[in-house]
Amino acid sequence: MASLIPTLNSCLRRMQAGEKRFARRLESHLEDDYLCWYELPVGNRQRYSDFIVLHPLRGLLLLEVKDWKLETIRKMDRVTATIVTSSGLKVVSNPLEQVRQCTYQLINQLEKDPQLVVVEGRYQGQLVFPYGYGVVLTSITRSQFEATDLGEVLPPHQTICKDEMLESTDPERFQERLWNMFNVQFSRPLTLPQVDRIRWHLFPEVRISTGDQGDLFPPEEERAADGETLLPDIVKVMDMQQELLARSLGEGHRVIHGVAGSGKTLILGYRCLYLAKLLHKPILVLCYNITLAARLRELMAERGVNDRVHVYHFHDWCGEQLRSYHVDRPPMGENYIGQLVERVIGAVEKGTIPRGQYGAVMIDEGHDFEPEWLRLVVDMVDPETDSLLLLYDDAQSIYGKRRTLDFTLSSVGVQARGRTTVLKLNYRNTGEILDFAFRFASHYLSTSDRDDDHVPLIEPQSAGRHGPPPVVKLFASYDEEARYIAYLFRRLHQERGTPWSEMCAIYRSHWMGKVLHQYLQDEGIPCQWLSDFRAKRAFSPSHDSVKLMTMHSSKGLEFPMVAVSGIGYMPVDEAEEKSEAKLLYVAMTRSTENLLLTSHRENAFLSRLRAGEPAMESVDAGALHA
Repeated sequence: MASLIPTLNSCLRRMQAGEKRFARRLESHLEDDYLCWYELPVGNRQRYSDFIVLHPLRGLLLLEVKDWKLETIRKMDRVTATIVTSSGLKVVSNPLEQVRQCTYQLINQLEKDPQLVVVEGRYQGQLVFPYGYGVVLTSITRSQFEATDLGEVLPPHQTICKDEMLESTDPERFQERLWNMFNVQFSRPLTLPQVDRIRWHLFPEVRISTGDQGDLFPPEEERAADGETLLPDIVKVMDMQQELLARSLGEGHRVIHGVAGSGKTLILGYRCLYLAKLLHKPILVLCYNITLAARLRELMAERGVNDRVHVYHFHDWCGEQLRSYHVDRPPMGENYIGQLVERVIGAVEKGTIPRGQYGAVMIDEGHDFEPEWLRLVVDMVDPETDSLLLLYDDAQSIYGKRRTLDFTLSSVGVQARGRTTVLKLNYRNTGEILDFAFRFASHYLSTSDRDDDHVPLIEPQSAGRHGPPPVVKLFASYDEEARYIAYLFRRLHQERGTPWSEMCAIYRSHWMGKVLHQYLQDEGIPCQWLSDFRAKRAFSPSHDSVKLMTMHSSKGLEFPMVAVSGIGYMPVDEAEEKSEAKLLYVAMTRSTENLLLTSHRENAFLSRLRAGEPAMESVDAGALHA
């Protein structure tokens, strides 16, 4: 069965009747090594081909589907068609010419990629895979087609008719009709990296930036002085499961339970861009971490959808609801935050604050939301779209008394039983960092724990990236820890050219931040210290400065170079060992390449880290080994 992206069920509401039937044939009559996309823009002019089909050996096929009956067509030449519509005669493009132009626009784009063309010989500069295009006439049989002169403007071998796409049609005959649309066949299949490069060109929105950590989605294609597109040597795109999820989550409530670094936030961001083009009501994105909300808000603004995608820290959103609907805020005091939420819930129950305000609601960090928060947010989804996406990972539940999702999702109105997806692959961290962090955490967290929705606390699996092993370093005092981190960052910048924005120092307690900030200043290092609420809200990942933050604030972020300090003080006071282990696990998995952990005290955490660390001593400016 072919993978139809978006999934068939999420497409059906937007398809014409004939398109639905043809989509079902693609899904049922093609093997699972086919990839099929429905109604996608191609090239800068944003013209559409109804279906794009890709097969590693067969090649790339673009198809235009028409539900025209024979009596609909008044006349047709090679360029235009005159058809009968409810408002009278209308001149439109010949569907074959339409899909031909779309195909060559795409092919011209692909031929500029040196990794998708023949490098030498007779076919130098031509694509390494075949391509074709054709028309599907879903309401005209082959006998009707042959009884007319349509074959003069729609070549028979490039046309599929109604009786050739029935459920009873033999799959081999169906596929033969598709591949008759190609002029040539190649004997060598596309490699997986080449398939990914084609996807990179087809869909800019599934690209994963290889640059600054703030670039969850890349900017528009960069161009050289002569106007040519600058193509990266290394292409990173969502894997097929991530793309499938991002495109197909439109109906009902959905839950994605994923390990740290599995692309949950990436999927959420893509989903925002995708739905922003489709929904009339705004999209609400909520998370618990103020810095993550600031990051997502900046990304939505960069992509020009911030007027349709509203990103909030949960309590900020509560305050905005009270302001917008003229409900008095509670008085400032010890329980202000709790009363803020209660006041919003009460106003919703009274009807002062309306339900169903948003076309879609997406919740990142769902593991940090209280049950009553989730009940409130579920009420904000427009019943007509009923689009809710909840992302969570129990291993990163680090706030409040509740350290896991200890209630059923159905009890708070999330109706996602049978619609929960588990993501196990970690893309953020190298295998060395991931293995190191999880071996530490596994002493305190049990992967056999399950919630009532039957979702386990899952062990992450590496996507295969490798790098230097993490380093644990012991000092004589915390001042020495801070001094060394500042010294290391300066060397990385001066000797390796590492941008300041790619480095982050993470600490456990506020007093540590003051010490680190002073030493960074002494070294002349530009620093963005997320020291208070205002600084967190102003967080800018792209600003060229070292980021300095607590372990809690680091959630949802990532940096190539991460230094985690103050481990000797963990657990803090009477904090639970398990919750502190989760907190340290979150901090360690912020690093995508290099990880340094420092302490000046011996304790149980340090012993665990040492047991899993290949080389305890020596840290250097490059790979942290000298």
